[in-house]
Amino acid sequence: MKLWVLRHGEAEPHARSDAERNLTEHGRQEALRSAAHLIGQPLSAIIASPYARAQQTAKLVREALGFEAEIRTVSWLTPDNNPLSVVAQLDSADNVLLVSHQPLVGNLIGLLQHGHLRNPQPMHTAGLAELEGDWPLAGLMTLNSIKNP
Repeated sequence: MKLWVLRHGEAEPHARSDAERNLTEHGRQEALRSAAHLIGQPLSAIIASPYARAQQTAKLVREALGFEAEIRTVSWLTPDNNPLSVVAQLDSADNVLLVSHQPLVGNLIGLLQHGHLRNPQPMHTAGLAELEGDWPLAGLMTLNSIKNP
């Protein structure tokens, strides 16, 4: 199985709340460049954080790929969520794109690779990680690549 983890594109520095921060024009362009790396990949789902910048990133990717299914919005992909709880949600995820935030994406990628939270993966805005393994479990996935826009 493959799992792609995408950090949202560059966002505005301020809004009424962190959840309401929108992508900048640069962030929209970053998201589209990352989407290009997913062309031809057999995605079965796009799952995104409810925060505005993650939703906007996921929508840009969905449109760029011509992906027909709706974006699945989940509360367990917000920035400070526990990566262990994310792994628990991925029990049968196959060929899924997760769109989320730092520090969650870095911690999740580190956990899936190494089996612990002591070595998070640095991720730039709109950075796209591709992981592969038999199961989406801590320490059982291999990081194939990280693409930065």
